[in-house]
This record gives sequence, structure tokens and C-alpha cells, in this order.
Amino acid sequence: MSGILYIIGTPIGNLEDITLRQLRMLKEVDFIAAEDTRVTRKLLSHYDIHTPTVSYHEHSGNTVAQRIADRILAGESCGVVTDAGMPCISDPGEPLVALCQSLCIPIEVVPGPSAAIAALAASGQHTARFTFEGFLSVNQNQRSAHLEQLKHEMRTMIFYEAPHKLCRTLKDMAQYFGSDREISLCRELTKLHEEVRRMTLLEAVAYYDLQPPKGEFVLVVAGAAPTEQEKPTLEEAVVMVQRLVDAGEKRTQACRIVASQTGYAKRELYAICSGVDA
Repeated sequence: MSGILYIIGTPIGNLEDITLRQLRMLKEVDFIAAEDTRVTRKLLSHYDIHTPTVSYHEHSGNTVAQRIADRILAGESCGVVTDAGMPCISDPGEPLVALCQSLCIPIEVVPGPSAAIAALAASGQHTARFTFEGFLSVNQNQRSAHLEQLKHEMRTMIFYEAPHKLCRTLKDMAQYFGSDREISLCRELTKLHEEVRRMTLLEAVAYYDLQPPKGEFVLVVAGAAPTEQEKPTLEEAVVMVQRLVDAGEKRTQACRIVASQTGYAKRELYAICSGVDA
């Protein structure tokens, strides 16, 4: 009988941010597939957990993933973890989950902290609608294409970035999104030097040119402002009124509706429409 793959969240910095269920599952699974076994071992040691670990990272390839899946198919249970936060989100655990899905291996999620959601909550940006964009490519053509595609994105955008790439990323964002676009830079979340700075991209570029960035960053970028629709001409507004009248609306009401939509005065529209009928 097949075992189970458990997707187990881990703290993003503060080791106290772990649930009772996560601790129990880290103890109960037969083995743990870890992005970096050295990082995971620190967490396990802190809680006196001695479950065996195997390495599974972005360079592991299909062979290692298949080997893990074969063990689960043989009846062992496996917990997949990342260095910090929820595995399989912008993370090498994603192909392993896809493989297990294709093999009909049962999968259960043991949720935990997420740096993206934690940063969004603390950012002060709009949170109702957002898009997670992960890391920008180091390839300039792919990077430019990605930012060009997002130039008019109206949802809040969340990116991950390493400190040594931050200044380049901020300058590229200012080029594509505009230097006055707001950004919240969330650094070292849940750790001793946690910091959230909200400023424009221009201010962020200037600040980090003087203050070398340290620690891992989550960038929460405000969405683009809605583009204003071009105001119709007076002649087009008159046509709009006439269409409403033709559909059975009273002329007074039709002029009121179109006036609210276009900004033209109701009295002006009514006078012109009366003259058209005449």
C-alpha cells in the first residue's frame, strides 16, 4: 500500500512559528525530503527530532524525484520541506508534487508560514487582489519581458529578491513601472532585524544605493492605477442618449444617465437631443 507525501510548512525565520501538527508530522514521517539538509537539520535538532533526511533541491532532477516517489509507493511516508516557509511555492518541491499526483500518490498539506503572505499583510498595500511573481530572471531579456508584461498590472505584485540583486531589480522596476510607483520592502521577516519600508521606487533606489541591502527581501509593489477612459465627444454622447431613447427610455432619464457617464451637462444633452428630434 502506498504511503503519503506530506507538504510540511516550516518557519520563515523565527523557530517558534511552528505548529503542533508540523512537529508531529516531522517526527512521524519515515523520511524528510529537504531543500538543504543542513538548514532542515538545525530545525529538527532544535525540537529534538531525529527523522532521516534526503536532499531534494532544484538541481536534483527527475531521477531523485522518482527515487523518492518509489519509496512512497513502497509504503513509506515522506515530508517535503523547504529551507523556510511553504514548500512547492516558487520552490523545487513543485516537480515532486506533480510527479506524485501523476502516480496517484496521496498528498496531504500541513500548512505553515509564507513569506509572501506575511509581507503582503505588513506592506500597507492593497491586499484584496494580488499576484505572486516570485524571483525575476537573471537573464536580461527574460527579466525585461516579465516586467514589460506587468507594466499595466493593477493588482498588488509580490516578488522575492536576494540582497545582492536588489539594487538592480529596483532600478529595473523604476524603469518599467515608473519611479513614483509605491513599493514596500520587507526584510528578514520574523527575524531579529525584521524591517518593512514603504516608499516610491525612486526613493528605494536612492536609499539602497547608500545603504547596502542585507538579508532576504520580499518586494510588495503597488498595482498600476486604472487608466482613465477617453471622454466621448459631445456628438458621441448625443448618440448614446438616442440609443437609450430608442430602447424605450424617457429622454430626460436618458440624458441624466449619459450625463453621469460622460461628464456633460444633462441640460446641454437634452437641448441638443430635442433639437435633433425637431
